Amino acid sequence: MTRAEAEAILFEWTKTESLRRHARSVELVMRELARRGAAPGAGAGPADADLWGTCGLLHDADYEAFPDEHPQRTVALLRGRGEQELAHAIAAHYTKWGVPADTPMARALLACDELTGFVSACARVHPEGIGGLTPASVLKKFKQKAFAAKVDRDEMRAGAEAWGEPVEALAEVVIGVLRTHRGELGL
Repeated sequence: MTRAEAEAILFEWTKTESLRRHARSVELVMRELARRGAAPGAGAGPADADLWGTCGLLHDADYEAFPDEHPQRTVALLRGRGEQELAHAIAAHYTKWGVPADTPMARALLACDELTGFVSACARVHPEGIGGLTPASVLKKFKQKAFAAKVDRDEMRAGAEAWGEPVEALAEVVIGVLRTHRGELGL
């Protein structure tokens, strides 16, 4: 699947700019995780950046149009197109669904989805935006349960654990990626 095809699916089902921005943010973080060679010993690398980016772009594509069927609409569409690896990673991007994140791409998506949204929220309230955000300031907000209360902290911990790095290390990666694209992402 090309990026253009993935973006067309996202734009067909997702109309709000905030959710499209989140999809783009996760796409960028997923590309960076692939470029870094994935988790230690995972076997992924720069050649996987396009596939992993597509996964990030599509992970919540059906969330707005079909909230009661998320992520099954996207998973079914991808399976129908023969995109089994993408379908599996998207099916596994929330631990409570019971689909094991047993591939490097699935672990990466689990690790960065909630965290990317949380870091974006932190950047929006930080006096210097993403430019002044640090992993320590993200962890400080992480402990404040009232801040971005809908973000599942347990899910962020589970994602970091599955990836094999602490939340702070992943936050540093996410901050760096979002900072590089701050204009496009409105941060």
